[in-house]
Amino acid sequence: MTAIRTGGEALAEAEGPARVLVDAEAGVAPSAEGVAARRALLAHPAVLLIGIVLASLNMRVALASVAPLVGEISTAFGLSSTASSLVTSVPVLFLGVGALVAPWLGRRFGAERVLFAALLLLGVGILARVLPSVYALYGGGILVGTAIALLNVLMPGLIKRDFPDRAAAMTSVYTGALIAGATVAAAASVPLEEALGGGWEASLGFWSLLAGVAALAWLPQVLIAKGRTGHEVRAVPAGAKPPVSVWRSPLAWQVTLFMGGQSLWSYVLIAWMPTIFTDHGMSRSTAGMIFAFNTLTQIVGAFAVPLLAGRMRSQRPLIVLVTTLVAAGYAGLLIAPAEGAWLWAALLGVGQGGALGLALTLIVLRSGDAVTAARLSGMAQTVGYLLAAAGPLVAGALHQATGSWSLPISLVLVVCAASLAVGLLAARNRTV
Repeated sequence: MTAIRTGGEALAEAEGPARVLVDAEAGVAPSAEGVAARRALLAHPAVLLIGIVLASLNMRVALASVAPLVGEISTAFGLSSTASSLVTSVPVLFLGVGALVAPWLGRRFGAERVLFAALLLLGVGILARVLPSVYALYGGGILVGTAIALLNVLMPGLIKRDFPDRAAAMTSVYTGALIAGATVAAAASVPLEEALGGGWEASLGFWSLLAGVAALAWLPQVLIAKGRTGHEVRAVPAGAKPPVSVWRSPLAWQVTLFMGGQSLWSYVLIAWMPTIFTDHGMSRSTAGMIFAFNTLTQIVGAFAVPLLAGRMRSQRPLIVLVTTLVAAGYAGLLIAPAEGAWLWAALLGVGQGGALGLALTLIVLRSGDAVTAARLSGMAQTVGYLLAAAGPLVAGALHQATGSWSLPISLVLVVCAASLAVGLLAARNRTV
């Protein structure tokens, strides 16, 4: 079987008579033009790294910037708690729907082009949400969710392809950047609203600028890699195993369900954490700062857990650690939400960041090659985010029906227990 190693080694193999480089997102063998383009791209590692970091910064900004402003948005449009939850649930739903088409788009146009287009689409979606129409609010959410889905699905395969010997470390970098962007957005939403003097619309619309900067940073990769698209030959090395059907693999389903569980508990917090605090007498600004602190502490888990996971044969201890932290934080929200808010935010943050980093790392570690990593990423994020989309919606509906956050939080604790069970299975030292 072909071993995909460092960029230069893989390219050398690609030029040999018996071995060829297989692209992560495409599952194809490049022609001579494609090999030359890949060499040119890998000769500029700084371009790759900057593009990955800036794209990652955008992957949660459009979602985290909404949470501190949900109350104002609901008032502006006269939305109920259930309808307000759709502001978060609609983008998350399309994280799953968009993940269905991401692998095909990657095969058809190449990861670089699709990621560039996704950043442009994200900027358009952010701007659409600030138009004076509830339909534009939800329609922009569809565009935002679809754009983030393309980034979510193609990034692990691209990292597996371009940094095969440093996949866990690079996963740590891009997960950390993802959370850093969310932290800044959560902390800055209310201050931006006040500084720009334009209400919640100006605060939300501001983040389209970050998407535009990231798109510009990604453009050199599109230009360098243009020799690949249209030149590849759909072929694999002689004697290679046929492509793995991840949808029939129990291990792939275990990874997928863990991804779904950690996504669900995170998006419930993204949608409702500030509201939970304000419902218990906290000011909007303080609730927003605690939410930002929660997002900031996620960086600790997001950086540390993938690095630890890459050094372990089995990641079961890490599964226990992150799910326990999240469950403890949610239990705190149930028992004394305002009194211990900073502590619960810290426990949840480290657990959330660690769980996200671990879920993404499991996609890479449980995959036997880059092609399988791309396919498993598509499956895990399609099913995972479709499951997660129900979280904010159900939590909002139950809160509206009961007038309390006790039942929604209790159900999330059940999700934590289920995630622990499937995570222990997914963390075994096996590959799909």
